[in-house]
Amino acid sequence: MPTEEEARPGPHPDPPRDLWERRLPIVSSRGPWFRIHRRGRDPVFFGRTGLGRFDAPDASYGVLYAAQDFLGAFIETFGWITGTNVVARPELEGRELAALRSSGALDLVDLSGKGLARIGADGRLATGDHTVSQRWSLALFNHPQGPDGVLYRARHDPDTLAVALHERALSKGLRSEPLGNLLGPDNAGLVANALDHYGFGL
Repeated sequence: MPTEEEARPGPHPDPPRDLWERRLPIVSSRGPWFRIHRRGRDPVFFGRTGLGRFDAPDASYGVLYAAQDFLGAFIETFGWITGTNVVARPELEGRELAALRSSGALDLVDLSGKGLARIGADGRLATGDHTVSQRWSLALFNHPQGPDGVLYRARHDPDTLAVALHERALSKGLRSEPLGNLLGPDNAGLVANALDHYGFGL
């Protein structure tokens, strides 16, 4: 049994040396995944800034972030500064909603449950230091199974799932469907529900 000091949580470990030999916990999905993006921008955008949790640490591939539902997309977009629960109307007016789907099934490394233990990880990958999760992103990207991205629990609402898609997902026919401005008539109810759900003011 580990000592109390050994069991105390610290930094999340780096990927194990034998990760390449381990079978990744893969789930397949064609979507839809929901993405809130700036008006006038293409929702299918794979960033290389190094600012995202599962970005490539060496910018060798782009990563796109989306959520399984509107609530997840909302809180990950507007709630990323913990403790800030006010959204300005211009911020909503400047954003559009899109649904992402792929014609071929995307193979995603499932980091939302028991699969974490199988590859030597735990839930801190979705909440801890970005430099560690980015090293995991690179290791998973380079794994022989060639996953299209990772599935994980959203940091600001663990009841929702988020996805970080690698640029290779484009080869599976990834496409977007525009769903309009956040303050448009088709989305006003969704926004009102999200504001109430998370206790946000407008």
